[in-house]
Amino acid sequence: MIDFKNKNILITGASGGIGNELVKKYLSLGGNVLGSGTNTEKLDLLKKKYPTVKVKKFDMSEHSRIEEFIENVTLELGGLDILINNAGKNIDNLSLRMKDDEWKQVIDINLTSTFLLSKYAIKKMLKNKFGRVVNITSVVGHTGNLGQSNYAASKAGIIGMSKSLAIEYAKKNITINCVSPGFIVSDMTMNIAEKVKLYLTSRIPMGKLGTGEDVSNCVAFLSSDQASYITGETIHVNGGMYMA
Repeated sequence: MIDFKNKNILITGASGGIGNELVKKYLSLGGNVLGSGTNTEKLDLLKKKYPTVKVKKFDMSEHSRIEEFIENVTLELGGLDILINNAGKNIDNLSLRMKDDEWKQVIDINLTSTFLLSKYAIKKMLKNKFGRVVNITSVVGHTGNLGQSNYAASKAGIIGMSKSLAIEYAKKNITINCVSPGFIVSDMTMNIAEKVKLYLTSRIPMGKLGTGEDVSNCVAFLSSDQASYITGETIHVNGGMYMA
């Protein structure tokens, strides 16, 4: 049975749909959890929903403050054993219309901040000779997607980066893996046109969208002792939409 008792866990992007499910999962399995996000109102709602979770507002675009952020999180939790890099951003546009800043913002948040968070978290984990990092990527990092060249590039970059980090720290009892969700029920997917939803569903062999719980189950496994011999891998949670 998976048990995170005495494990200190940081979840970024905790105020979103998948983030909420990740917080719920780790708390239910006994973890000491801190969730970060940029929206104070959503973080307050998260705290109200799960009173034992710690919350911290932080903007991942502030790269120069990420080391300090990890330091503060470690002090607040009393250690740092597991990092879940779930924070992300999309600014969709066709490539010919994409502004330089639209490219840069997405790369900075999704890829660069994930690297920096991992770098400084691993530094803490090395002292304990234990650590788990799970990075949330996306099916479009493997397939590409219309109008998402920036987003797809950032998610594909996370996968390559994670493999490199996994090699570097494999002998230190620190594993780095990815979970790549397909189309998941969220505020974003619920707001799209019905005909688009039907089209998306038609591309999924299981004939339905996934849930945040589907993702959190996989993330929890990869960060557990049961997955101690798995590193540098990407597990796809997409109902068969993409099979690597």
